[in-house]
Amino acid sequence: MQIYMVGGAVRDRLLGLPVQDRDWVVVGATPEEMVARGFVPVGRDFPVFLHPDTHEEYALARTERKSGRGYRGFVVHASPDVTLQEDLARRDLTINSIAACADWTGAAGQFDSKCELIDPYGGQRDLRARVLRHVTAAFAEDPVRILRVARFAARFHDFAIAPETLALMRQMVAAGEADHLVPERVWQELARGLMEAHPARMFEVLRQCGALAVVLPELDRLWGVPQTASHHPEIDTGVHVMLVLQMAVRLQAPLPVRWACLMHDLGKGTTPADVLPRHLGHEQRSVKLLKAVGQRLRVPGECTELAEVVAREHGNIHRSAGLNAAALLRLLERCDALRKPERFADVLLACECDARGRQGLQDVAYPPRPRLLAALATAQAVNTGAVAQAAQRDGARGEAIGKAIARARTQALQEQTADGSYSLQ
Repeated sequence: MQIYMVGGAVRDRLLGLPVQDRDWVVVGATPEEMVARGFVPVGRDFPVFLHPDTHEEYALARTERKSGRGYRGFVVHASPDVTLQEDLARRDLTINSIAACADWTGAAGQFDSKCELIDPYGGQRDLRARVLRHVTAAFAEDPVRILRVARFAARFHDFAIAPETLALMRQMVAAGEADHLVPERVWQELARGLMEAHPARMFEVLRQCGALAVVLPELDRLWGVPQTASHHPEIDTGVHVMLVLQMAVRLQAPLPVRWACLMHDLGKGTTPADVLPRHLGHEQRSVKLLKAVGQRLRVPGECTELAEVVAREHGNIHRSAGLNAAALLRLLERCDALRKPERFADVLLACECDARGRQGLQDVAYPPRPRLLAALATAQAVNTGAVAQAAQRDGARGEAIGKAIARARTQALQEQTADGSYSLQ
């Protein structure tokens, strides 16, 4: 039995990057032997085991044969006679098909002299050349690899995609393979790609191969849709959304905020051509579309809920300087800010990304964010218990108590404005 470190751990060590997860492949062993050594079986579709001490994953060397469409359409063969080279051949990219002995402790290209890298498909060459290249034609059998290449392009933004790999991805989309992607895997890859340093490149690659029109047609149709130049110097809606997404990276936004940035203008893709470049009512259309996307891809609720608030209210938040105290309170209530202040802070962060995600406006300040956070703090500071008790003493019940609390909060906002702590103008 021989054990090798494979995949991203080897790749990242060669690049001098921190190694997050280590994957291992075992050659020459049976499942029974693994269990006898204390490994815990966890694989459902093929033999994967957890190390009894480190709990890292060890997979038996395997080959795969295409048996149907999509991600699950494979017959897996794992046995002691499968070689390491055969196992590496089924991997997606050459930079991920490099292996090293289990005792390899090298970092940043420095290796233990007792152990040589096993690199039958030129992964080290492509690392040096900064190229993402598929290993073999077997790449075309798994549509998830289209998403993985796009995600790797977002992570390794200075790597080019080999022309033959991009051509193969286009062929896969044309053959209908992307139609069979499992929703959970689509979301998994999109979510990971959104958290990379250059997520816009992921969508650029998906557009180049035609996959974006399959997995996210609501987003794909935004390119080529014009907006008014006075508000959007970049004009193109798709370009704007990518600028917003990259601003989210700059402001170190969490995943729900990045998803909201991606979804906030979907409705502009359905604006009738005869009213362009105006987009009246696009907010509600965006909400409807993003909720459908969330259901289709099984997006976590916190991401869809935040995106819904941002899509519906971002215009009102941008224009909030012109609101009086009563209207400001209504905005806070529509955003459920008083009950969910942390989420409201994320809403405002997404709105800042939207405002600054425009050509030439990346470094312009966004006053609504601190202003509305201050307004929320003022509304929260109202002693609602005391207000409710006073209203009850005056005979108020039910809805009337709620109105009394709203009046107290409105009064507090008016007073805060009057003393100059923040301005609504």
